[in-house]
Amino acid sequence: MSNADLLPPLISKIYQNQLALEAAIMELTLWVEQRGSAEVAGNVRGALDTISKNEEFINMSLAVLIAPE
Repeated sequence: MSNADLLPPLISKIYQNQLALEAAIMELTLWVEQRGSAEVAGNVRGALDTISKNEEFINMSLAVLIAPE
């Protein structure tokens, strides 16, 4: 398998890891929020918002990279 063939699956796996980390961080955010640290939870939600905003672009880019030529 060439390096060019490895790139799309590699990026896909990195993206899957990103989504898993996002979910784990959200769980921790909810836990922190329940314990009265609304400011910290708000800051984390702001950072997670960046992930959400980039999600559509990442999906479209993966589709282009994976599509047969």
